[in-house]
This record gives sequence, C-alpha cells and structure tokens, in this order.
Amino acid sequence: MAAVVGTPDLRRSAVVALQTSAVALGYYAAGRLGLVRQLVVEGAVFTPIWPPTGVAVACLLIFGIRCWAGIALGILLVVMSITSLRPLVIFNVIGNTAAPVCAYLLLRRVGFRNDLARLRDGLALVFLAALTAMLLSATIGVGLLVLTDKLAAHSFWPVWLAWWVGDAMGVLIVTPVLLLLYAAYVARPPLRLTRWKEATALALIACFLVPLATQSPVSMLFLVYPLLIWGALRFELAGSMLCALFMSVMATIAATDQVGPFERLTRVEVMIKLQAFNGTMALTALLLSAVITEQRNTRRSVERACQELVEVLEHLTAGDQPLGRPTKEAES
Repeated sequence: MAAVVGTPDLRRSAVVALQTSAVALGYYAAGRLGLVRQLVVEGAVFTPIWPPTGVAVACLLIFGIRCWAGIALGILLVVMSITSLRPLVIFNVIGNTAAPVCAYLLLRRVGFRNDLARLRDGLALVFLAALTAMLLSATIGVGLLVLTDKLAAHSFWPVWLAWWVGDAMGVLIVTPVLLLLYAAYVARPPLRLTRWKEATALALIACFLVPLATQSPVSMLFLVYPLLIWGALRFELAGSMLCALFMSVMATIAATDQVGPFERLTRVEVMIKLQAFNGTMALTALLLSAVITEQRNTRRSVERACQELVEVLEHLTAGDQPLGRPTKEAES
C-alpha cells in the first residue's frame, strides 16, 4: 500500500520539479535575450524591454502560484551571469519575484481570463499587472542601488522610471504573446488557407514598412499603427500582439544604435521617446484587439440566441407539443 500511495506523490514531485526547471530556464533565456540591447540613464544600465517579467507573469497564469520557485531560480541565474553572488543579491531576487507574483494575485482577484477575450482582461493586464505590480521590482532594485552608493540619490527617479517602464513593457508585450502561443498549442485551431494568405501579406508588408519607419532619419514611426489596426481587425489578439512585438524589437534596436528617429538625441530623450512609442503601441494593440474580440463574441452569442429562438418558433408553428404534456385529444 505504501508503494501505491507513494507513486502518485513521486510523480507529482517530478512534475513540479520539471515545471520549476522549465520556468527557470525560460526566465534565464529571456533575461539573456533582454540584455542584448541596453540603454544608459544617469550612469545606470537598463533594458528598454525586460522580457523575463512577461515570461514570469505568463508562467504564473498558466501553471499557477507554485512556479514562483522557478522564477526565483531564473532571477538568480541571470544575476549570477552578469555579476558575482553577494548577500544583497537576495533582495533583488525577492523584488523581482514579488512583482510577478503580485501581478498574478491581482489578476486572479479580478477574475482575469487568459484568453484576453474581454476588454476588462486587457485593462487588468495593463493597469494591475504591468503598471501597478512592477512598482515593486523597480522600487526595490533602484532603492538598493541608492542604499549601496552605486547610484546617486538625485538619479533615483530617472533610473526608477526607466526600470519600471522596462518591466512593464515586458508584461505588456511578452505576456499576451506567450498566453496566445499556449492557447494555440492547447486548442490547435484548424488552419484556413485564406487567412494564411492574408497573414503572409501582413507579414511581408510589416517586414518592409517597420524597418523603414524605425531606421529612416525622418520620423515616421506613425506608419506602424495601420498595421496594428489591420492585425487587430482581421486576426484579433494574434495579429496585433505579434505585430507589436516585432515593432517593439525593431524600435529598440534603432534606439540602442541611435539611428533613424532616435539619432542626435540625448540618452534620456532616447529613453523617453522609445518607451513612449512602445507603451502607446502595446496599449493600442492589446486594448483594440480585446475590444474587437469581445464584440465578436457578443455578436456570436446573439446569433446563437436568435438561431435558438427561430428553432423554437418553428416548433411552435408546426404544432409541436412539449415533451411530457399530453394533448387534449389524448386526454379525452
């Protein structure tokens, strides 16, 4: 009996260990990817988009609160890859773990749904997970730099703002894409050739227009918004967020190289312009696709209700009687 009881527990422990390792490796890979492009503000190095925060929030929404250990382990691996292990590192690990966990708890508190099919889900992801929860990691991280004299006190707010926005952008851009990929993997929707043709056309136009807008010395970043609208109208969350991800990456490359619309700007101006562009673009893509998806779902529900009403009326006009209730002729 002990062996029978112990086998499920052992299997469950193995699954938890595997999930923890996968989350840690995913966080570490996203961290190394985010460190490829960096900006300097007030002598502090930061990443305009920090993808690990998006990975962490997505993993919590998919696997649950138990994967927090994998997030903490991933943070430790990232920190050890860029600096030596010191006692103060533990506070960075706590801050960067607490932020996505706080985001997860806030989202679950308001009934967040992973499919992002409602406007309220998009608003919750923006204002609770990205803008509110990421205050923890930015405040703890920059506060430690000031307390350890690695950053001057007067530089706290510019660096804090850059840190906070970078973490928030990771949630806004990366989390919806990962939730989308997971939903596609689970549901495996059928592929339609007509949509693939249109998707290919959208991808080709984006590959031409987005580099032009982000590399041209003439400020033409506004050209990307029709692509976002096209993607949201025709492909909902999948189209808009994949476009937003590509546009954000290209804009970040241009900003860190200080080319195109970011040429001849100071480092602070580059940071402000890039983060304003990424933020407005992510908000537009996420909220617009959520509104369109919610309206389409509402329309489908109304159509189903109308179809059911038509069927009921057809039965009534045909003289059908409800089951279990005899007619007057049968009673007589």
